[in-house]
Amino acid sequence: MIEVIVFAEGQSEEQFVKRVVSPALRNLQVFVKPQLLATSLHGQGGAVSFDRLKFNARNTLRQKPESVLTTFLDLYGLDTSFPSFMEAARKPNVFSQVTCLESALHQAIVSHVGCRADRFIAHIQPYEFEGLLFSDVKALCNTEPEWGEYVEALDEVRKSVESPEHINNGFETKPSRRLEKLLEPKYKKTRHAPLAAEKVTLAVMEAQCAHFHEWMSKLRALAR
Repeated sequence: MIEVIVFAEGQSEEQFVKRVVSPALRNLQVFVKPQLLATSLHGQGGAVSFDRLKFNARNTLRQKPESVLTTFLDLYGLDTSFPSFMEAARKPNVFSQVTCLESALHQAIVSHVGCRADRFIAHIQPYEFEGLLFSDVKALCNTEPEWGEYVEALDEVRKSVESPEHINNGFETKPSRRLEKLLEPKYKKTRHAPLAAEKVTLAVMEAQCAHFHEWMSKLRALAR
């Protein structure tokens, strides 16, 4: 049995980990527990600075010496204080960008905490968690009865890119914004995201989203 703490970016990511990721790993005796970081005196979730991540990572890994820590952060809106941020921005594609950021983040956290390298798994999701929902737009639209009429519009978005993880790094083109603009009743992150993820299913997301699948594979490997 192994405990994995997931530093989740926001409430929708927290619920996704709790309701979709965690149950899929339980039979392997890998127990995944999402955790929101305090981002202000009175708030949790949202943009996470590197300093705040370092502080919480050190506390968590030292207080739980048998646990593994991982992150589930969006590339879109990632704080510029993260190590190798500018170097990653110059990389030619989104996968090389997140790989660069994850490598630098892993090295920085392990060095800061003074822990074994295998106790921290850096994961940054391209570009946004909601991109995963585009893995099956028909299933996504089953979340609300009225959304059925928007399948074609969402399918056009999906077919315009190589994979769901290639949607997209601008305010008007990021996955959550596209859902907010296209769907009626309006897409609400905290309400709809975990429901939609359950309908899309983890297996379909992994089949279409290579970087997300890589993270899930690392979590499954902890069972060995």
